[in-house]
Amino acid sequence: MLEYIRNLDISGMDMGLIVLFFAACLVSGMLGVGIGRLVGKIKEGRSRKDAVRRSKAVISGQVVEQLAPLLPNFPCNLKDAKFLGQPIDYVAFVSDKKTGLIDEVLFIEVKTGGSTLSAREKSLKKAVQQGRVRYVEWRG
Repeated sequence: MLEYIRNLDISGMDMGLIVLFFAACLVSGMLGVGIGRLVGKIKEGRSRKDAVRRSKAVISGQVVEQLAPLLPNFPCNLKDAKFLGQPIDYVAFVSDKKTGLIDEVLFIEVKTGGSTLSAREKSLKKAVQQGRVRYVEWRG
C-alpha cells in the first residue's frame, strides 16, 4: 500500500486537498471504530440489563415457590404439601379431617407474574387430567 502511495503521480494536485483527503479517511476510520465500540457497549448493556431482569424474575419465582404454602390462597394445608421443585413444585396429600386418611392428591405448580407452564409441566398436567396416574408398590 505504501509503495502504491509513493508511486502516485500527484503533480498538479493541490497538496492541501491530498492531506485533507487522507485526514478525512483517518478521522472517518477512527469514528467508525469508536461508533462500533459504542454500539457494542450499548447492546452489551441492554443484554446485561435483560439478563439481570430475567435472573431477578427467576429468583423471585423460586422464593414464592418456597413460601407459597404460607400464603392465604394456597390450595391445601401446609402440612399436607411436599416440595419437589421439578417437574412439579408440590405434591399434596390432603387428608380427611375426621379420619386422617388421604382423601385427595394434588399436583401444584406455582407460577408468578406472566410465567407459563414449560412443555414438561404441560405434559404432566395432561397426564394427570387424562388419568394416566398409577400407584406402584415396589419391594426391593
